[in-house]
Amino acid sequence: MKRKELIKNTRRVVIKVGTRVITNEDGTLNDKQIHHLAAQVAGLKEKGLQVIIVSSGAIGAGMAVLGLNKKPCDISGLQACAAVGQGRLIENYTRAFSKRGYVTAQILLTAEDLRQRARFLNARNTVFKLLNEGIIPVVNENDTVAIDEIKFGDNDRLSALVTNLAQADLLIILSDIPGLYDKEGKVISRVAKITREIEDLCVGTGSLLGTGGMVTKLEAARIVTRSGEGIIIANGRQRNILKTIFKPEIEGTFFDPHTEKLAARKRWLAFFTQPRGELVVDKGAREALTDKGKSLLARGIVAIDGNFQAGDAVDIVVKGGKKIACGLVNYNSEELARIKGVNTASIYRILGYKKSDEIIHRNNMFIV
Repeated sequence: MKRKELIKNTRRVVIKVGTRVITNEDGTLNDKQIHHLAAQVAGLKEKGLQVIIVSSGAIGAGMAVLGLNKKPCDISGLQACAAVGQGRLIENYTRAFSKRGYVTAQILLTAEDLRQRARFLNARNTVFKLLNEGIIPVVNENDTVAIDEIKFGDNDRLSALVTNLAQADLLIILSDIPGLYDKEGKVISRVAKITREIEDLCVGTGSLLGTGGMVTKLEAARIVTRSGEGIIIANGRQRNILKTIFKPEIEGTFFDPHTEKLAARKRWLAFFTQPRGELVVDKGAREALTDKGKSLLARGIVAIDGNFQAGDAVDIVVKGGKKIACGLVNYNSEELARIKGVNTASIYRILGYKKSDEIIHRNNMFIV
C-alpha cells in the first residue's frame, strides 16, 4: 500500500515519543514540547482518529529530579529514576490534554503482560474500551518492576507491539532525527523492503537519556510491516510534524507494509510469545507447513529440545537450526519424546490416550 493511501485510510494510530523529543538537554521535561505535541494530537482527534501514545521520558525525568547527569547502569537505579519520573511524565500529559478537552489514561506494561494470552487479551480489551470512549492511552514500560528477563528493551519495540496489540493502521516514531539516512547522509523517504543494505545503514547508538537507536527502530519496522501496517520515522521536534505527515507530505522515512494483514491470533503467536523449546522437523514436514498450509503431525518430528507443557509456545526448526515457524503444542515434551516420528494412529497405542491428531494445529501456528 502506498504511503498516501495508507495515511488517508488510517483510523487508528500509535505515536511513539522519544525521550529527546520531550526533554531538555539536562533531561528535565520540556513542558512546551509536550503541549505542542498535545495540540497536534488534538488535531488528529478532531478528524476522527483514535490515538495511542507510547512515551519515553520517565527515566530522564527522574534523573533530573534526583540530580543525576548520567543514566544509571544498574536495574535498581533505573527503576528508581522511573518511579520518580513516571508520575511527572503522566502529569504533564494529563495537563496538556486536559487543556484541550481530552482525557488521558496511563498504561504501564511489562513483556510478561503480553506473553500470557489471558493478560494480553485483557490489555487489548482495556485499550479498545479507552479508545471507544474517546480517551487517549499513554503507554510506557513498567520500568519500576521490570527486570532483564521481562524488559521490552526499549520503547521502539514496545510501540511496535502496542501497534499490534491495538491493530492500529500506522505507527509513527517521533525521534530527534528526521528519518533513516543513506550513505550520503540524506534521508531515505521510502523503504520498500528491509534488506541487508538497509540494515547496514543502521547504527545502534542510543542517546545519553534514551535507550534506543536506529537498530531498534528497524526492529520495530520489521514487526509492524510484517503485520501489514505502515510505519514512519520522523523528527518529533520539527514544528507541526504530525500535521505535515497527515496532509500527507513526504516527511521522514516510510516503511512499506506487507500486502497481507496478520490475524490477531497470528500476531500474538509471532511477536508476543516466548518459546519454551524447539521441535526439529524433517523435509516432508517443512514442505507441508510452509508450502501446503498443513498442521504439524508427530511423524514429521525428528528431535525435541526443551522442557515444555501442552499449550506452551515452541519454535519449529529444520536440521541446522533454521526457524521456519512457531506455535502452541498440544502435547508436553515428555509425551512428544515418546511419539515423535510415529503415525497419528500410533499415538493412542503408545500413550494410552490421544489429545489431538495434530501436534500443532495450523490455526495455532505462525510461519516465519
